[in-house]
Amino acid sequence: MKKGCWILILMLGSLSSLKAQLEAPEKPVGFDPARVFIGTSLNLGLSNRFFNLGLNPEVGYSLNNWLDIGVAMNLNYYSQSATGFNTIKYKNINFGGGAFLRVWPISFLHLQIQPEYNWISSSQTDVNTGQTFKYKLQAPSMLAGIGYGTREIGNRFSHFTIMIDLNQAINSPYRDQFGDPQPVFRGGFGMYLNARKR
Repeated sequence: MKKGCWILILMLGSLSSLKAQLEAPEKPVGFDPARVFIGTSLNLGLSNRFFNLGLNPEVGYSLNNWLDIGVAMNLNYYSQSATGFNTIKYKNINFGGGAFLRVWPISFLHLQIQPEYNWISSSQTDVNTGQTFKYKLQAPSMLAGIGYGTREIGNRFSHFTIMIDLNQAINSPYRDQFGDPQPVFRGGFGMYLNARKR
């Protein structure tokens, strides 16, 4: 797990330095309100007997032409059906928040890393006996992925991102009942505050 995180950090650093070398350096301008953006993402996770649907509002700032930082919240619904190996049916609702870093090495391609902390309300039902147990859980997650999008600083942006949870927390809302990571698909859009008129 730690090795994977370091590889991802080194990859992001390499891509950002390559991007900086290919373009003329930007002059520091201080805080620019036109670089503040708000938006949201809808996420969807699907696999065999697994379903995840969520909403992820975010507020961020474009530091330059290739790097965005910000904070995001999440609200997710997760369910997993019983299987022949496990007679427990899961339903979870979770909320959480964290930060994100979005690197645009090319104008239409981005890499994203998003650490989160989640509070989970879980309902687990044994389909054989009908007994239901309810739990309150907490779990960290470290979402990382790649995506496609358009971004016009000072105006608007949209993106489609595929991510997985690199953390191994068993209660993560992005892992199945066996602890295996499930793909998370997010489609997002937003606008910059004080948008510049064309």
